[in-house]
Amino acid sequence: MTHFCSTQLQAPDFAVCLRLLLLSPALEECVVRAGLQEWMTRQLAASDGGLPLARGGPVLVSTAVFGLLHIGSGWQHALAVLAPGLALALLYQRTRSWTWCALAHSGMNAFAISVCELQINF
Repeated sequence: MTHFCSTQLQAPDFAVCLRLLLLSPALEECVVRAGLQEWMTRQLAASDGGLPLARGGPVLVSTAVFGLLHIGSGWQHALAVLAPGLALALLYQRTRSWTWCALAHSGMNAFAISVCELQINF
C-alpha cells in the first residue's frame, strides 16, 4: 500500500487538499461524466440505443478515460482508480448528476488521504 501513497498524500498541505478535495473532483467529473459519458449516452439514444451491451459503452469508456487521467501518477494508480471510476460512472448513469459524482469523488480522495496519513502514524 505504501507505493500508492505519495508524499503528497502522506503529508498534504493546503494546496494539495484543495486540489484533491475540490478542484480535481469537480473538473474530472464535469469533463468525464457530464461531458464524455453524457455525450456518448445521448449518441446511443439517438441511434436507437444499440444492443444492450453497447448501452454499457459510455460507462466503460468513461471508466477507462478516468483511469488514463491518473496515468501521470503511474500505471499502478491508473489501475487502482478503475474500480472507483466504475462506481462513479454508474452513479452518473443512475443520477445524471456530475455534482453527486464530484462529491463522491471528493469523499474517495479524502478517504485515500486519511489512509495514507494513518500509515505514517503506525
